[in-house]
Amino acid sequence: MTTKVPKRMASAIIQSLKGGVVPRIGLPYITVGREKEIAALLHDVEIMEQGGAAFRFLVGKYGSGKSFLLQTLRSYVMDRNFVVVDADLSPERRLQGTKGQGLATYRELIRNMSTKTRPDGGALTLILERWLSGIQQAVATETGLDSQSPAFHKAVDQKIAAVIGTLHEMVHGFDFAQLLTRYYHAYWDGDDETKAKVIKWFRGEYTTKTEAKADLGVQIIITDADWYEYLKLFAIFLKQAGYSGLLILIDELVNIYKIPNQITRQYNYEKILTMYNDALQGKAQYLGILMGGTPQCVEDTRRGVYSYEALRSRLSEGRFGREGVYDLLAPVIHLLPLTSEELLVLTEKLTDIHAGLYNYTPRLTQEERIQFLQIEFARIGADTHITPREVIRDFIELLDILYQDPSRSAAALLQSPEFSYATAQPETEETIAPQFAEFDL
Repeated sequence: MTTKVPKRMASAIIQSLKGGVVPRIGLPYITVGREKEIAALLHDVEIMEQGGAAFRFLVGKYGSGKSFLLQTLRSYVMDRNFVVVDADLSPERRLQGTKGQGLATYRELIRNMSTKTRPDGGALTLILERWLSGIQQAVATETGLDSQSPAFHKAVDQKIAAVIGTLHEMVHGFDFAQLLTRYYHAYWDGDDETKAKVIKWFRGEYTTKTEAKADLGVQIIITDADWYEYLKLFAIFLKQAGYSGLLILIDELVNIYKIPNQITRQYNYEKILTMYNDALQGKAQYLGILMGGTPQCVEDTRRGVYSYEALRSRLSEGRFGREGVYDLLAPVIHLLPLTSEELLVLTEKLTDIHAGLYNYTPRLTQEERIQFLQIEFARIGADTHITPREVIRDFIELLDILYQDPSRSAAALLQSPEFSYATAQPETEETIAPQFAEFDL
């Protein structure tokens, strides 16, 4: 029995995949394969839940499924009560820069802060409100005081101080805790303006210390040099606020690889080293960091991550790792291609979702889907250059054409000179399947 996909999700899935991007919602409906990679990453999640930290690289060529796996893990951990922040690096967003590029990455991460109940980002205010509501409920239960009394207000103040007291020992922890207290006082007083200023500070939007001091009484702001320290503070705070921890997803590492200035690249790799060491040496808690990049931007010893010797010596494979044999418990996870069976299952899922979105009975048979995959992977260079992204885009285009023009047949489209690179195709499932299985997909 086919699982019915809500139209909103079906539309997001089809339109995103046709556009070559990963949908933000509905991923469980189209996830195939990757069981081993997901299992390895979920083991990291268990460590984070217990107060540890984890750092991984996901490495795969363009269109191989890096971003898809990152977003799939995002959905998994939000279901386990984690808060997730994610950002794609770009020329304007780096880990370190002379023109605020690191701070721009922090702002993007906080803007995309997501929870299970707010999966599309913008969850910071919701998290703070939930935290304060939970503290008030706990104080009311423990003391029996009237929630409008000054004694209750004082008791909540004391409870907050006890909860965030552990932050004081961390870098910038005192100011972070002071602002949380300031937010509660504004919340109690109904002072929306001050609440908005505290949120502005947490988002890294204050540009001068003078402005921050005038508005909030703090003499520090989040800067390009120290934004990562605040994410470590957020991880501890989120645990105190009732969440499992914080997962940071950073994609498109290739934008560091593309930086023309060697010194600037090295500063960015030094920031990665700091994060990596914090995770492995126990200097961070309830925190996970996952970065996605291509093999070249990681393994190139001239410009890539491996050009920074301290990282190369930590991350490069040992003597047993080789093509086709990967250690999924290592810091670098290499994405293997999807198998032929997994791609066939994926085309079946997409066929059903497309039919449900546009209210028609699927016409494409399994034999035709196998024929489609045979042709895709029979093209010159497909064994090394074709990716799931390209296959999926072609397949959705095929579904779109068949839906819009019912007079056309799938067989005719597949055998047309514009698409087919193969000779006559087998006519039955019994003769197609064995040939399809020969392809190394």
